Amino acid sequence: MEFSEYLIQKKISPQLFREGDPARYREWSDLFETMHPESFTAQKKFLVNEIRRRYHLPDPDR
Repeated sequence: MEFSEYLIQKKISPQLFREGDPARYREWSDLFETMHPESFTAQKKFLVNEIRRRYHLPDPDR
């Protein structure tokens, strides 16, 4: 799974995240490549929720 696919699955816009916080995006992307997605989620659980609120992926049905 690619990092951008993971973000979409978590309802986070990869583009907004990359543009809004490039340093954290790069750090997380590099870390994601070294671990299983479930391990990444466990490690970043509360931070993922914060990022989701800031860079929410628009619902295509709305």
